[in-house]
Amino acid sequence: MTQQVAVVTGAGSGIGAEITQVLMASGWTVASISREPAPAADKWLIADVANEREVADAIRDIEETFGQVDAAVICAGHYAEKPALDITCSEWERMLRVHVGGLAHVCRAVLPGMSRRKSGRIVGIASERAIGGGSNDAHYAAAKGAALSLLRSIAVEVAADGIVVNAVAPGPCDTPLLPPESWERAEEFTASLPARRIALPREVAELVRALLEEDLFLCGEVLSVNSGTVI
Repeated sequence: MTQQVAVVTGAGSGIGAEITQVLMASGWTVASISREPAPAADKWLIADVANEREVADAIRDIEETFGQVDAAVICAGHYAEKPALDITCSEWERMLRVHVGGLAHVCRAVLPGMSRRKSGRIVGIASERAIGGGSNDAHYAAAKGAALSLLRSIAVEVAADGIVVNAVAPGPCDTPLLPPESWERAEEFTASLPARRIALPREVAELVRALLEEDLFLCGEVLSVNSGTVI
């Protein structure tokens, strides 16, 4: 494939870092927007996706450096566990600003250029919690669910401009975000899964690569990489 430019948010670790490595190995130029270093990327910018101005400035910098943005992968996230009735207003706000605001800010920044060129790909990293909910992380599940609805709405709006928008919804994944003592790593849980194990970051990354590169004729779809936790 010809050299194309992808923006990956949250590429400092976990799934975002794996997506960056897979795309670069496939020939992409990758620019990272994250709050922590992403040394594997061709260009790394520090920005909080919850801040619209920081995201707009970062995308402008990337476009000035590489000419355009052909694809965006919105992977930056925030996670915390807490019973629903104990979640404070500030905790609700932060979760929504990162997941819903972050998605909106990236799309607002990259879509004008994609629309002018009548070409582009966007992949949002959702979660199985957006589909099936979860215990002790209601604000995370709600934020991911709202982001998923936003992504689908954007997919419908921009499809006629040749822009393809889809989502990947991982289940439990072997990343630093999942603590070693998590019940989702316990043998009792993994034994109950159809796949008998949790997902690997590279499995998520390869699906993202396919959504960016292949002509799959999908619009607003949500593809699950969850070992069968949600079917």
